[in-house]
Amino acid sequence: MQKLNIRKYIIGLILLIWLVPNNVHALQKAERTVLDNGMVLLLLEQHALPIVTVEVSLKAGGVYDPPAKEGLANITANLLSRGTKQFSAQGLAQAIEFVGGDISSSADTDFAEINLTILSKDLDLGFKLMGEVIAQPTFPQEEMEKEQKEIVGDIIQEKEDPSAVAGKRFNKILYGTHPYNHPEEGWEESVPNLTRQDVLDFYQKYYRPNNAVMVVVGDITKSQLDELLKKYLSAWEKRDLSLPVIPEAQPLPAKTVELIDQELTQATVLLGHKGISRSHPDYYQLYVMNYIMGGGGFSSRLLANIRDEKGLAYSAASYFYPLFYGGAFQATIQTKNENTPQVIEATLSEIKRMRTTPVSAEELESAKSFITGSFPLKLDTNSKIAGYLAYMENFGLGLDYFEKFPQYINAVTAGQILQVAQKYLEPENYLLVVVGNQGKTGLKSGK
Repeated sequence: MQKLNIRKYIIGLILLIWLVPNNVHALQKAERTVLDNGMVLLLLEQHALPIVTVEVSLKAGGVYDPPAKEGLANITANLLSRGTKQFSAQGLAQAIEFVGGDISSSADTDFAEINLTILSKDLDLGFKLMGEVIAQPTFPQEEMEKEQKEIVGDIIQEKEDPSAVAGKRFNKILYGTHPYNHPEEGWEESVPNLTRQDVLDFYQKYYRPNNAVMVVVGDITKSQLDELLKKYLSAWEKRDLSLPVIPEAQPLPAKTVELIDQELTQATVLLGHKGISRSHPDYYQLYVMNYIMGGGGFSSRLLANIRDEKGLAYSAASYFYPLFYGGAFQATIQTKNENTPQVIEATLSEIKRMRTTPVSAEELESAKSFITGSFPLKLDTNSKIAGYLAYMENFGLGLDYFEKFPQYINAVTAGQILQVAQKYLEPENYLLVVVGNQGKTGLKSGK
């Protein structure tokens, strides 16, 4: 009965957090310090509700996987909570669930992260468990073998998903030998060959406090936090870091067409090329430009042209994926196999139009209004705020980013959008990946 009541309580608190609007200006009170062990600590006290969220972010994502060991960062992060010096995987799960909290770990392309959500009355237990996960994981062999089987099973299952197939092939070709060329989970061939020693070596190399950012948001004071860190993370020792030198991803030398034949009633089309990193000074102009072209949902040019006007596709959108070492631009469309050539032509037409014709004042104002108006929705929970603070620190955006983001967006002009479109959109030198019934698409592979 006690466990059930606590769960109801935590669910109620989460709902309250969703409903309580955050004042963006209050978020400027985040306090940044660098600890003696090298860890960057960001604290934002929010005492309205008795709940605390912690996110620990490390440069330990898939981009750091060694050659032929793709998926190592992912499995290392997943195994952090599968056994520690004091807790088995089951014991740790039961301990955190009993108080209605949550602790998890994962890795994406650039970063690994450990997340904790706990009621403020249970802070001691929460930090104890988190300290175990971060500084005392044991990576049991049996848990690793179990995780490997699960990952390989998921990889095999994704072969039935045309979007996943297209996305993986797109990245593999676009990035070539660059370490962005593989999915975070690794390949079906690489994951079974990973060893426990590989995991231990990766952990020892990257999971260091001087490679970490810890963000704490919620009902906790600085003195409480200092005491908890001293009590449960003092054994996490600073070490010399030797992160590999990773160059920025380079563009493809020529137009490339990759066709994947599957017996499907519709085709998945990916068309794109190299993009930019998140820290690039042209990011905000590209953000607004892409919103108008294909990132604005029903108000975007791509969807209006391809779906609404021509009736050629079920969905059409474009994205700039800004990663740490340079990301990608990608337009993605789903259509009937027979409509694929027309869809490709219409997509390229919109890219060319963005490069040659300034956006209208109405388009620009609508984009700015939506982007700035929806920004507070990204900050309406402690978890979202913690994630954004870690993001800001990792990409050097500054603690005043919450306040400056709308200013950056509102400063974008139609002339700047035309300039970045001409600079970064490639209507000639692009990568095209199509998954579908190629006998019906009428397309040919090649360059």
